[in-house]
Amino acid sequence: MFKKILIANRGEIAIRIIRACREMGIETVAVFSTADREALHVQMADEAVCIGPPSPYDSYLNIKNIISAAALTSCEAIHPGFGFLSENSRFAEVCTECNMVFIGPDADTIESMGNKSKARQMMIEAGVPVILGSTSPVLSDDDAIKAAKDIGYPVMIKASAGGGGRGIRIVRKEEELIFNLQNAKSEAKSAFGDDTVYIEKYLENPRHVEMQILGDNYGNIIYLGERDCSIQRRNQKVLEEAPCPILTQKLREKMGKTSLLAAKYVGYKGAGTVEFLLDKDNNFYFMEMNTRIQVEHPITELVTGIDIVKEQIKIAAGEKLDIMQEDVEVKGHSIECRINAEDTENGFMPCPGKVKVLLIPGGLGVRVDTHLYDGYIVPPFYDSMIAKLIVHGKDREEAINRMRRALSEFLVEGIKTNIEYQFNIINNESFIKGDYDTGFISTNLNRG
Repeated sequence: MFKKILIANRGEIAIRIIRACREMGIETVAVFSTADREALHVQMADEAVCIGPPSPYDSYLNIKNIISAAALTSCEAIHPGFGFLSENSRFAEVCTECNMVFIGPDADTIESMGNKSKARQMMIEAGVPVILGSTSPVLSDDDAIKAAKDIGYPVMIKASAGGGGRGIRIVRKEEELIFNLQNAKSEAKSAFGDDTVYIEKYLENPRHVEMQILGDNYGNIIYLGERDCSIQRRNQKVLEEAPCPILTQKLREKMGKTSLLAAKYVGYKGAGTVEFLLDKDNNFYFMEMNTRIQVEHPITELVTGIDIVKEQIKIAAGEKLDIMQEDVEVKGHSIECRINAEDTENGFMPCPGKVKVLLIPGGLGVRVDTHLYDGYIVPPFYDSMIAKLIVHGKDREEAINRMRRALSEFLVEGIKTNIEYQFNIINNESFIKGDYDTGFISTNLNRG
């Protein structure tokens, strides 16, 4: 087992990893930008190294500085968390070249799955169902027109290197195609440094259901059940729950086995997620594979009792999975609300600033992953998510009631948050019934 791990991230996920390492007897090294000098993850780690100024490109995305910090502190491994360099194949490659273990899948897997059009083709080869779409990247206006006509409108233009809802455009008729194509390519270039896009059939308001997987270095792969991530605003997840309210056990097992088929085809190692779209007739289609820990991993931990971060670390250290598929049992129901520093009344504008009053909810079945503390100044340079409120109940009804209670206790003053917005979701009649899809927010919440 590793003696010391560097965490190439910030915020609540860095703290989550520090806690797992501490329980495993592993020392941790935090990295931080000058804007995060007073951040909680810096205070909690055994050591901390400044890696640059506030801009992510000069700090949390600076491979040279991160590797130098790891070498300086004699770290054997690097955990990338999510976001930043977590799905950067070059970073994984450099770690290996510098004799450091990248806690995640190998660079080839990250590269293959990170390119959405390539991943799509590989899943077709693996026999995994995919949505009808272009068989290769769209390189010209003529390519786009032909592909969209062959597929049939409405279509979705998607960035090949995409993620987080960026580089996506929905097109319902041909006269809107080229304008949206150029916008998608421009956004993809800005966000990912790659303007390659592909086109696929657009499913009207499907459910977004994902399967958590774990794979070791010896060919053992299991799935830990599903998460429903359909509550989204502009393709960004807002609230997630496990298990999915509408899945039958038969469909769950079918999706689980399909996720294993996908993972085995690419020789997956570590923690990952196979994401599917589920249509009104319960047909499901591969959407993408995330080769990292997910923001919403805590809800799976609460319903299975499995510490996914610890499993990541053990797999990276060369240990065999000691959990068999028959050992995985989903108990009860869990919901996660993403708490963001944003003004929901003003276009969801990010709201950095000083936290003047903070009251964290607690009690049985309540977990809060956050980097906030009284007096903390939320910087303007990074993602607006400041906390994850997670609850667990014996069933979905209890989980909803517990989330309602926990949200009412959560107090953050000094900055604006989306706590009330989440409260509106959890109290919505359609959500309570489990009758929702990816169009829920635009249909049910006026400010969506």
